[in-house]
Amino acid sequence: MATIQVSIPLPVLPEGWAAEKDFKALSSLSAPTQRNVEPVGPHFLAHARRKRHKRTFSEDERIQAQENVKKVEDEDEGDISESEDPLMLQRDPKDWKGQDHYAVLGLSKYRYKATEDQIKRAHRKKVLKHHPDKKAAAGNADDDSFFKCIQKATEILLDPVKRRQFDSIDENADVEPPTKKETQKGNFYKLWGPVFESEARFSKRQPVPKIGNDKSTKEEVEKFYNFWYDFDSWRTFEYLDEDVPDDNENRDQKRHIERKNQNTRKKKKTEDTARLRKLVDDALALDERIKRFRKEEHAQKNKKRLEKEAEAKRQAEEAAKAKEKEARRKAEEEAAEKEKRAQDKKAKEAVKTAAKKNKRVIRGSVKEVNYFYEGDDAPPAQVGGVLNDVDLIITKLDNEGIAALTGKLEGKKDAAEIKSIFAVEVERLVGAGKLKKGEAKTLEG
Repeated sequence: MATIQVSIPLPVLPEGWAAEKDFKALSSLSAPTQRNVEPVGPHFLAHARRKRHKRTFSEDERIQAQENVKKVEDEDEGDISESEDPLMLQRDPKDWKGQDHYAVLGLSKYRYKATEDQIKRAHRKKVLKHHPDKKAAAGNADDDSFFKCIQKATEILLDPVKRRQFDSIDENADVEPPTKKETQKGNFYKLWGPVFESEARFSKRQPVPKIGNDKSTKEEVEKFYNFWYDFDSWRTFEYLDEDVPDDNENRDQKRHIERKNQNTRKKKKTEDTARLRKLVDDALALDERIKRFRKEEHAQKNKKRLEKEAEAKRQAEEAAKAKEKEARRKAEEEAAEKEKRAQDKKAKEAVKTAAKKNKRVIRGSVKEVNYFYEGDDAPPAQVGGVLNDVDLIITKLDNEGIAALTGKLEGKKDAAEIKSIFAVEVERLVGAGKLKKGEAKTLEG
């Protein structure tokens, strides 16, 4: 049984406190109790391990580190295990733009599909294997070049922007399109499917249509090729930019390099667009479904042509029978149309006559009240202003509106009542947007 002493600090006594005058016992102490305490925790386990194996602190840490490395390697052996190229291990870390970051971390088979978790695990595995401290223990104290390559690869692949820039120029992720001879001998969909799947990683629009199979409908095939002919790629090429100097003294050189980089990116973008267009053209030319659809369309056209000829013959036979009937119908329609025109003409004349009469009534209503002038004879300016405003209102109304206004004014002799009717009509026209406020001011309320 182990005996443990626990030191608990007591609170600070108040200033001026004295035992003789301030001490006061609250209660008596209870009897002591003896308990068994079991030591636990990682530090105790480490202490017990060192005692058991008779190791020093440094020996135990070294052995534990080796066991951790082996444990990590065993855990990651399945999905991120990849043999290391001796030439890659000798890479110059300064030439980081030329290195394959996925290959450095052992993720060549995943590439742009590698998850963030896989990248972190691969980095941990590589660091445990190539850390400078481990190399120093093996006698290679200055051999940290590949470790720097690992750090740079991890930095690039864990940064979404930098990773997208690298993925944009990662030719190792491309799938070479099959030749015409290979396509004719093999399965079109198995050969070309991976090609378009590889190119789909650059699409801004997701999901990308699949190439389908021999049972795909014409609409599905047309949708697939229309998508690729109108492909919207996010692919950029700034990863390959020439480094721009940071010093502010050589601004002309800096602008020159920036323009050069922009032109290079534009050129590569144009070349990539042309490459993708040719790839789609080649696939379309070799797609047996397109040929089948064209044959079906040709057969359908021939069928339609024969049906059209038969229909034309039938119509020709019926045309002779319908000709006399059509002539009679046309004559009847002409007679009816003539009668209708006569009636419409009379109606229009009646409407026109009624409109003229209504306009005279509207103009006469203001004349009847002396153009709203309170004296004997309204001055010419008053007469002209009121009549102009009345005519303005008339021009803003259709025949039905004129008739409605006439109905309100007929029989009215009171100037205030007539002006009120006009004011209401002006307000309605202003509300309808046909008249502006103040445009007919002599008639406004």
